[in-house]
Amino acid sequence: MSQMSLGVVRSLGVGRFLDWGVLNARGAAGGVLVFWDKRVLELEGMEVGLFSVSCRFKNCEDGFNWIFSGVYGPTVKRYRELFWEELGAIRGLWSDPWCIGGDFNLIRFPNESRRGGRLSSSMRRFSEVIDELDLRDLPFQGGPFTWSGGLNNQAMTRLDRFLVSEDWEDHFKGAVQCTLPRPVSDHFPILLDGGGVRRGPVPFRFENMWLKEEGFKDLLKGWWQSLSFNGSFSFILAEKLKALKAILKSWNKEVFGQVGVNKKVALDKVNFWDGQEKLRPLSLEELEARKAAKGDFEKWALMEEVSWRQKSREVWLREGDRNTGFFHKMANSHRRRNCLSKIKVDGVWLTEEQEIKRGVVRAFKDQLTDPGGWHPSMEGLDFNRIGDEDAAGLEEVFSEEEVLKALSDLNGDKAPGPDGFPIRFWQFCWDVVKEEIMGFLLEFHERGRFVRSLNSTFLVLIPKKPGAEDLRDFRPISLVGGLYKLLAKVLANRLKKVVGKVVSSAQNAFVEGRQILDAALIANEAIDSLLKRNECGLLCKLDLEKAYDHINWNFLMVVLQSMGFGEKWIGWISWCISTATFSVLINGTPEGFFNSSRGLRQGDPISPYLFVIGMEALSRLIHRAVEGGFLSGCRVDGRGGNGALVSHLLFADDTLVFCEASEDQMVHLSWLLMWFEAISGLRINLDKSEILPVGRVENLENLALEAGCKVGKLPSSYLGIPLGANHKSVAVWDGVEERFRKRLALWKRQFISKGGRITLIRSTLSSMPIYLMSLLRMPRVVSLRLEKIQRDFLWGGGALERKPHLVNWDTVCMDKRKGGLGVRRLSILNRALLCKWNWRFAIERENFWRHVISRKFGEEEGGWSSREVRESYGVGFWKEIRKEGALMQNKVAFLVGNGRRVKFWKDIWWGNLPLCNSFPSLYAFAFSKEAWVEEFWDTSGVEGAWCPRFSRPFNDWEVEEVERLLLTIRGARLSPIMEDRMMWKVTSNESFSVKSLYNDLSSRRAGLFPHGLIWNPSVPSKVSFFAWEAAWGKVLTMDQLKKRGWAVANRCFMCCEEEESIDHILIHCSKARALWDLLFALFGVCWVLPYSARETLIEWRGFMLGKKHRKVWKAAPLCLFWAVWMERNRIAFDNEDFSVHRLKNSFVCNLWVWTKSIVNVDPLTLPSFLDWLGAR
Repeated sequence: MSQMSLGVVRSLGVGRFLDWGVLNARGAAGGVLVFWDKRVLELEGMEVGLFSVSCRFKNCEDGFNWIFSGVYGPTVKRYRELFWEELGAIRGLWSDPWCIGGDFNLIRFPNESRRGGRLSSSMRRFSEVIDELDLRDLPFQGGPFTWSGGLNNQAMTRLDRFLVSEDWEDHFKGAVQCTLPRPVSDHFPILLDGGGVRRGPVPFRFENMWLKEEGFKDLLKGWWQSLSFNGSFSFILAEKLKALKAILKSWNKEVFGQVGVNKKVALDKVNFWDGQEKLRPLSLEELEARKAAKGDFEKWALMEEVSWRQKSREVWLREGDRNTGFFHKMANSHRRRNCLSKIKVDGVWLTEEQEIKRGVVRAFKDQLTDPGGWHPSMEGLDFNRIGDEDAAGLEEVFSEEEVLKALSDLNGDKAPGPDGFPIRFWQFCWDVVKEEIMGFLLEFHERGRFVRSLNSTFLVLIPKKPGAEDLRDFRPISLVGGLYKLLAKVLANRLKKVVGKVVSSAQNAFVEGRQILDAALIANEAIDSLLKRNECGLLCKLDLEKAYDHINWNFLMVVLQSMGFGEKWIGWISWCISTATFSVLINGTPEGFFNSSRGLRQGDPISPYLFVIGMEALSRLIHRAVEGGFLSGCRVDGRGGNGALVSHLLFADDTLVFCEASEDQMVHLSWLLMWFEAISGLRINLDKSEILPVGRVENLENLALEAGCKVGKLPSSYLGIPLGANHKSVAVWDGVEERFRKRLALWKRQFISKGGRITLIRSTLSSMPIYLMSLLRMPRVVSLRLEKIQRDFLWGGGALERKPHLVNWDTVCMDKRKGGLGVRRLSILNRALLCKWNWRFAIERENFWRHVISRKFGEEEGGWSSREVRESYGVGFWKEIRKEGALMQNKVAFLVGNGRRVKFWKDIWWGNLPLCNSFPSLYAFAFSKEAWVEEFWDTSGVEGAWCPRFSRPFNDWEVEEVERLLLTIRGARLSPIMEDRMMWKVTSNESFSVKSLYNDLSSRRAGLFPHGLIWNPSVPSKVSFFAWEAAWGKVLTMDQLKKRGWAVANRCFMCCEEEESIDHILIHCSKARALWDLLFALFGVCWVLPYSARETLIEWRGFMLGKKHRKVWKAAPLCLFWAVWMERNRIAFDNEDFSVHRLKNSFVCNLWVWTKSIVNVDPLTLPSFLDWLGAR
């Protein structure tokens, strides 16, 4: 329809209350119709563009103004930039909260199309525009696609969506977008539902902000010791926790109060005194009252931030940096993502609140209930056994040191279980509760049981993918109680020491010394060998259905017994897994209460180790089938002799099986898996399993029919690593970039300070590609693209939003000690990560992956490295890895044991250089230049002696050189029973680390920089970041704006006397000088300020002060810099007049708040703080 008429619009409904705006269709291009109910929305403006209709509305109910833009994006690529510019113009026209909806005719990521594919430039541009316009793609429910077409509707994509601004989302809390049924169109209608979900009562949660309350620990100690109960230690602890909950609820309500209310009261007081100061000078008492109000405001602002940080689970970003808005957004985002307004259970849609609760609880109760029936025995399966000494060690009495270590290892910020007390609580009050906890553990050691209430569990449903709609698309994570988690962690710490002795080399999960990437390396090298031999084979990727939930308990106990575990240990494990009770958290409220009769809990520290032990039965079955000739495996051979046989690889429930492309082997594998299901309860999920042909396989369909699963193809993936892909492929990195952009879509930069942004980049963004970079070389185009995303996030900016990048990226990537921010250069990090494999090859002589590489490529003499790879690249990884072994040259030395693997002349084993470099004239006529150390050691004497051999007699002038050689190595001795060992010279502990090699590769000269003063852990990171910018002279002051082409008059906003630069503002300005004078007077110090901010921080020592005063002294200049900069910005942007009182008050109050976290001076009121500073 090319023209929209009033009659057509009114036929859609709501009659005379309807109003509308339209962009008519042009040819085949779609149009846009926006209509609304005038009883709900009042139109205040409308703009019609080439691709959109934008309306400025006012809600009739609350007067809230917002913008809605209905869009139909261009289908032709060359018009897309016009579309983006039109959206940018709308944002420039109105600054109100904004919602955009419609058909964009474009997808953001490959997974928004059924056919997948590459991450294209158009997708990247779409994501960049969303980011630059500060929009958010709300959670999507009802399926991943909104359009279907093509033959039999096989093509499916997500072309339609709503995008909203953060302030729009703030007003319409709980909004989600979802698809509706489509009667006619090829598009599904999408609904933006702002109603949210009604939530029931939320269980008790201990608030970490309470730990910040002054005197709280003493209160807690008093409450705890006042509670008295009789019974076992576990009963007493359970009852004390119940009673403590009631006490904390009452104290929070009657004493602590509501954080938001307390914060507002404090702010109102500050505003009141500020208003009074504008009318008249404040008295001394009134100034003190305002300072106290500011202190209260800082306290409650910090409390609020801690609370929202706990709710957001964004533990990488510390509190104290005013990131409350960010934490709030993330908490709401998680809540919205996890909300259930409808769900499909067993193919049936549930939409009503009560039926959702009943349906989900019933499904999990069934899932965790053993159906019973006959289970065959495991006779004939030979398991490795632990020794009697190891078995006895597992059952030793728990020590306080062991328990405290386990407690310290646990993450204190994880969500608590049904008791409501997170691990942070137990870590905080360990000295108060340790007697009862140790009594509880010793009681469990003797009796093998505890009260069942401590083993109650909340099941939380975490979506496995965006748009999850079926219950199978959710992963049930168990939130267990803190006391049980501590017990399970102690048991897990013991079990992990012996699990490597009982599981086969094919298993790589949760075994010390083995890594997840080992299996991916082996799999790719095996495929590479098959392809290079021009042979064919099958790779079976098996997925276990609900693996943790379905494992049979009796099966686990039998396996443990077969492996030599003691009766007491097996009893402990049985009690821990069989006494669990469950409730399901649905929209924040616990529903149901039921027991289980099978399965392990994801979230229980001991579950991963028990699952690996259970999977050893599958490994032994496959091993037996290979030995019997029923399965063939894959032989990886080359220059290393007979080659290595790879039959299967296991990482938890991710299983790969190698076999011939024959129906017989498929039948044997199917029977083997059926037998494993019968003994363990673990069933293969045929819908998610697949067979991958390697090479040319003729009867593929018949093989798939025999196996009962689908057919895949190479390249594929295993454990998140490409399988059978070209080593130079850029496509395999698309997923990393996609995760970068999706993560940043959640962490919008306007809610995070620059200090927080750099923390995010270093801790999260830089770490996201590490997994892939640890095995593959990152193409240069990918590293440049990812670093650009990081730069734009740090400084802001993009095609629609030009923000200056104040400090060049090379400086940002320098070490903090040299003046950088410690962001890692991806290309250098990639080389260091690949080099680590060469170190592992040298020292991990027993690992299976090394055995495979050694047999395929051979070893250099001594066995410290594989031979250089001369073959073509293929799909293996080792050739690229082996290249980076050159980085270890001159960075390793050898500790000689028996001397059989260390070259006498060429290796560094005595001194800092090889002996061939220290004694070149002797090396020239050495008898054997490749001789081992052992060959020159004479054992005939009592202590042994060195006897290097040469090819000719010495000349007179060479005797002295030989004597010097013997004198040099005189202290070295060989030990026949010790192996030679490689040492990493770069670190003090002589062990390789990626960090040490990265620092060595990225080292560059730099002048003095006050890194220690700037990155003070007691100072908020946003202040440290500002000081870092100031030290480089890169703050956007007026002189910097002029350098960047801005036509502005350059005058200092504070003194109006000199041109503004960062050194002038912070050091030389007469207004700032008044603050410096106050600072020196407070400490009783006389000092002449240097010329620049950087020199000031470099020279800032404080040797004349005591230890505690020196800590505050070192934070003082940063506090002063921040106070001056904030005052300057009030004048520049808020049109306020300069106030020396406000400047001094801001400085003193901030320094007072910081001092509370720096030194333990109690009580530290503002007057006592000022007295304390002077009493040095």
